[in-house]
Amino acid sequence: MKRIAVIGDISGFGRCSLTASIPVISSLGIECCPFPTAVLSAQTGYSSYHFIDLTSEFTAYANEWQKLGYSFDGILTGYIASPLQADLISSFIEKFKTENTVLLVDPVMADDGEIYGTYSNELCEKVTEIAKKADIITPNLTELCVLAGLEYSDVILKSEDDGYIEFIGSVADSLLSNTLKAVIVTGVRFKGEIYNIVCEKNSRCHIKSQIFGGSYSGTGDLFASVICAKAVLGVPLKSAVETASKFLEKSVKSSFYEGTDRNDGINFQKYLEVLKND
Repeated sequence: MKRIAVIGDISGFGRCSLTASIPVISSLGIECCPFPTAVLSAQTGYSSYHFIDLTSEFTAYANEWQKLGYSFDGILTGYIASPLQADLISSFIEKFKTENTVLLVDPVMADDGEIYGTYSNELCEKVTEIAKKADIITPNLTELCVLAGLEYSDVILKSEDDGYIEFIGSVADSLLSNTLKAVIVTGVRFKGEIYNIVCEKNSRCHIKSQIFGGSYSGTGDLFASVICAKAVLGVPLKSAVETASKFLEKSVKSSFYEGTDRNDGINFQKYLEVLKND
């Protein structure tokens, strides 16, 4: 059985991070090996939560995995809480990534034109360095601007232009390198629809979805988990993004019509069959 190591926090409430990744990756017949960075009673969007930082346990945890001699077909990283965590994650990648390992980095740093308040310039720089080591990254539009050194406000000025999606694709293309093989820009809003833009060295495409309500916690984690698992299984990226987009569209639509609170995340569990059937 193939294995993916997922580095992230786990919350008792709020379907995000490891709570999202474990069922998605498992449903695709892959062993999900959680590497918990923190434990929370509920994700941080709630009005109250208890937080247990596990950064001090990173090295011992990774060393025990190394003693077992296991390797991974995939490594998935998401939210990083501090520069120290970023350094430890870089060390983990150096220890466990082989030429056969798919490294997917979701460069969680920002959204809606704003860098998250917990992210310093130093941390953004470290996340950018980790992203450069990846095979695939899944930034949203704001994170793409951070990675490419562009002003979000300048990019948004082009959002009414017919060539807007192509422009964003060209920005994503500029990040590709010998290491970084694919950039998937997620959740771009254009003319009343949501676009996921897939950029690889010799191809570019986009997949559209309907918009239902505002944003929900954990959708980026779910998307990245589907893409990482499908990539490990050898599925072409365009097909993987089509499946992930369909899965999320159904889940968000259901959550919207059921009136699910955004902090609770989306009702994805009943749509896991979409992942296996595509």
